[in-house]
Amino acid sequence: MSKKNQIKGRNDGLVAENRRSRFDYHVEDTLEAGLELRGSEVKSLRNGRANIAESYAGVENGELWLINSDFPPYEGANQFNHDPRRRRKLLVSKRELSKLAQSVERAGRTIVPLKLYFNERGIAKLLIGVATGKRAPDKRETAKKRDWQRDKARILKEN
Repeated sequence: MSKKNQIKGRNDGLVAENRRSRFDYHVEDTLEAGLELRGSEVKSLRNGRANIAESYAGVENGELWLINSDFPPYEGANQFNHDPRRRRKLLVSKRELSKLAQSVERAGRTIVPLKLYFNERGIAKLLIGVATGKRAPDKRETAKKRDWQRDKARILKEN
């Protein structure tokens, strides 16, 4: 992997992951989307600084937007820095956009960001998922499964 994709000692290109999304939602379908970014935002991402934990995506005026994401300012940009909480346009094809819009309108689903990363070519990508919210019993079941997997791994490691 090129040096361009190495972020803070990682060589997989991963910048941010929304780990909470798998706990709060049933993710039914995933899609890779591009991001329309400014230069200082890309520099901030290359430093490994981004937060997509509380963000979501929405369709407005025939375009897909990433709302409430946080890309901290890049220190070297000085006066030409970006607004950390601005809405960012997601780049998807018209067919994918119409499918997402129909899914959200009809079935009451939401679009949640799952991972923010740089692909092999060094382009920032966002993995989004069409998801339905989990209820409290579902979340408890998820926690039980996670705890059992941890205990099982510990037992196998000891033996």
